[in-house]
Amino acid sequence: MVDFLKSAGIFVYPLGLCSVVGIFIIFERLFALRRSAVLPDDLVDAIVAGRPVSGGMSSVLARVIAFAEAHRHDGEAVKSFARLEVNRMERGLVFLEIIIGAAPLLGLLGTVVGLVQVFDKFATEAGVPNQAAFSQGIALALSTTVLGLIIAIPCLVGNSYLQRRIETYAVQLESLIERFDASVGRSRDEAAS
Repeated sequence: MVDFLKSAGIFVYPLGLCSVVGIFIIFERLFALRRSAVLPDDLVDAIVAGRPVSGGMSSVLARVIAFAEAHRHDGEAVKSFARLEVNRMERGLVFLEIIIGAAPLLGLLGTVVGLVQVFDKFATEAGVPNQAAFSQGIALALSTTVLGLIIAIPCLVGNSYLQRRIETYAVQLESLIERFDASVGRSRDEAAS
């Protein structure tokens, strides 16, 4: 494995940075987007049952509900705040998308540099190139491509999974806000009569 990384030449450093950042973002977002941090069961159950909300106070849903209670007569402001919370859930994913694009391109750049090294040896020598230089150029070409793809593919899978999870949470959040508004409206009507 060490020889494989050495054969990638200087490109191993930016590819390694992409790998570390990608892994960090995926695990940080998985932790931040766990169900208890976004839609805790006790708070969801209270909203669905029409009971007073309690519990899960540091969650995304709790922040939206607190904002909705403070702005009861402004439904558009509540929807905007909910969209802002969804946007906060997407934090960091743009960097994951950059890594998905940059890692294969860095691998392709390494491939081109490796092939240039190979053909440069052909141009300077009249005949067959030095076997060591030839194999080093081919190794650089192949290993950087492989590393770029090894980094990009898991990042692509992680990004797709996280995006889908956020979309699911956004739909559930919207539904719960509508239920909360309906239950608050019923409570106001009952208090008025």
